[in-house]
Amino acid sequence: MKPRTIEMIATPSAPHFVGDGFRVHNFIPSYPRMDMKRMDPFIMLDYNAKFEFPPSERPKGVSVHPHRGFETVTIAYHGKVEHHDSSGGGGIIGEGDVQWMTAASGVLHKEYHETQWSKKGGVFQMVQLWVNLPAKDKMSRPKYQSIVNSEMAKVGLADNAGTVEVIAGEYKGIKGSADTFSPLHIYNARLNKGGKAEFQLPPDFNTALLIIEGEILLNETETVAADNLALMANDGEDFTVEATENAVVLVLSGAPLNEPIAAHGPFVMNTHQELVEAFNDFNTGKFGYLED
Repeated sequence: MKPRTIEMIATPSAPHFVGDGFRVHNFIPSYPRMDMKRMDPFIMLDYNAKFEFPPSERPKGVSVHPHRGFETVTIAYHGKVEHHDSSGGGGIIGEGDVQWMTAASGVLHKEYHETQWSKKGGVFQMVQLWVNLPAKDKMSRPKYQSIVNSEMAKVGLADNAGTVEVIAGEYKGIKGSADTFSPLHIYNARLNKGGKAEFQLPPDFNTALLIIEGEILLNETETVAADNLALMANDGEDFTVEATENAVVLVLSGAPLNEPIAAHGPFVMNTHQELVEAFNDFNTGKFGYLED
């Protein structure tokens, strides 16, 4: 098997707030060479690096807003988030859990710090991905998947190296819980100091690693620190991750859809006309109702 080389190490961009509850660094699509096409089907990656929120009686977050044409995937590392949407989906995402919302034909949703967590405050750390939907599925019914950590597929690594949590796709024959519309692999590699994990992914799958905690040695040559992202070239299948200290690494890999992308604000479609229709449908109430 041919090794996959490192194309680029991306440092976090300047942070900005989404609503008043999410202080994020945007890697996709704002980072140079990390646009929607380069990381297709991953069309957005917002990373809320560790940030301490003070106690608040009013939960901070993002009020009601629409989405159409893609999925939002929220991965919690520290803190808790509460979500509600107009299709009836919702719940609390706790540390280690994943919330997978398929907006598809259109939903309204809101997301806030969970009420009791908000009252205490604390360290907050999350990732939110937008995963594009194939054209044939963009107008399918919305749905919601809650993937709690206790039920997540996990692969223990040899020699006490750590564990790979399989959120989507599969790792070493173990399949993740998430139901996806296109081939995806999403893992949390939780590695002990000195632990090594090997990955083998199709060379045409767009692949990146976000270092959530600690520091790693990638392909035995490149040191990558916490809060940085490694973009892998599409030139091979195999790469290795070794933890130089206890580490958590989010691995993203997906088959590109190779379809036209027309994106504006909360809508991601294939043509300008479909965007116009999305705005018209939203403005005429076709996304349902959700109380703010």
